[in-house]
Amino acid sequence: MNAGALELIADIGGTNARFALTDPAAATPQLLQSQSLENADFASLQHAAEHYLQSVGVQPRRAAIALACPVNTDEIRLTNRAWSFSRNELRQSLGLDELLLLNDFGAVAWSVPALQADDRIALYGPVHSQLQGPISVLGPGTGFGVGLLVGADDHWHAVETEGGHVSFAPLGDEEQAIARWLNARHGRVSYERLLSGSGLACIDAVLRGTVDASGGVRELRDPATVVAAALDGHEVASRRALARFCAILGSVAGDVALVHGARTVMIAGGIIPRFVPFLRSSAFRERFLAKGRFAAYLESVSIQVVTHPNPGLLGAAVALRKGAAPSAP
Repeated sequence: MNAGALELIADIGGTNARFALTDPAAATPQLLQSQSLENADFASLQHAAEHYLQSVGVQPRRAAIALACPVNTDEIRLTNRAWSFSRNELRQSLGLDELLLLNDFGAVAWSVPALQADDRIALYGPVHSQLQGPISVLGPGTGFGVGLLVGADDHWHAVETEGGHVSFAPLGDEEQAIARWLNARHGRVSYERLLSGSGLACIDAVLRGTVDASGGVRELRDPATVVAAALDGHEVASRRALARFCAILGSVAGDVALVHGARTVMIAGGIIPRFVPFLRSSAFRERFLAKGRFAAYLESVSIQVVTHPNPGLLGAAVALRKGAAPSAP
């Protein structure tokens, strides 16, 4: 392997910055010397990238970076992290000849055809020997991402979206109460406000009654604590919050599948792989299918959970290898 030919790939979320190298001469995309850095430890993306490159001792000429924000301008601002930069200045600062920027769930979408059988779990619907497109890709993490993959065989194309920011459509008294509190707090309620780590903490707080009508909160538990308590099975409040989270996820997944005309839904992100059995036993499927006359249509959609530890990095490597057209500033 020629170290001088290695390329930089990165997946930058609101909480973590993941970096790796990839060899364009390898038969399939590979992730080499991967590291996950905490964003809070660095003043900027440039600082984090320079730290990584110094640690691996490589100066790449090409890079692909997936970011949790829109990437269609020269000036990039992360949605859930106070980082901003100029793409041209970043390329020059890192000594790159080429810099490809991708939306984070656009990168996850690019990864789907490269996933191995043990990188995903069948959740509901038919299991096909080959991927059936269009493929909706969505999932909760620090935020809530949505992407689309269209094509077939070796001719796939990822479509980047900001679908996680569409308006929340609450069903029932509990969700109406959650929506009212979040609206008082933020002025608008998108799915990202609920289907994320902080969103789960907010759902938990509302259902436990540790909030006030003006949008204030007396106690906001760490989302990892809520998940752990729910899975332990001894705390009703946590199980109730996680069950509501799964139900809302089912609703938006069904909506996205209808909008995309999807034959496959891939659920990614850092949260869901932690509790797949809980998700399977929740109201997710019921809410996914609760689309009136199109319930039968959605029954034929294959739903899978991505368990690959770094699909964003893998997708960035795939996009760089395929020469995916960069989003023009």
